[in-house]
Amino acid sequence: MSTIALKVNGKDVSAEVEDRTLLVELLREELKLTGTHIGCDTSQCGACVVHVDGVAMKSCTMFAIQADGAEIRTIEGVAQQGALHPMQAAFAEHHGLQCGFCTPGMIMTAIDMVRRLGSDLDEATIRHELEGNICRCTGYQNIVKAIQAGARAMASQ
Repeated sequence: MSTIALKVNGKDVSAEVEDRTLLVELLREELKLTGTHIGCDTSQCGACVVHVDGVAMKSCTMFAIQADGAEIRTIEGVAQQGALHPMQAAFAEHHGLQCGFCTPGMIMTAIDMVRRLGSDLDEATIRHELEGNICRCTGYQNIVKAIQAGARAMASQ
């Protein structure tokens, strides 16, 4: 067992973990942040995407011990003072979700996409960037529209 210290959604956290504990397991099972989903166990679906030191990462591909000293932001940590993050609001407004299982990972990926590429995102770019995120319910059309709207809203903040 190893003791790690990290900052999760702005709060200092320490935990004792086995070396084989995945970051997604620490978040869900120990910290009870269940918005980060486990969808495939093979790092194919993107339901587990969180931000590690500001960069989107699949938390099922990272051991918790590797996050020692890192700043982690989960879907629970993107809203500010009770107001939805612009990307969350855009997903709701533009019907970018159905069952909602993939939505946290999609939103975390989309926020990172805007951070890296800016707010003027065309459909082809968004679809390419979402290749690591699987939605089993939608045809992605409304997800693309939501990301474009969320990107514009983020730019105006």
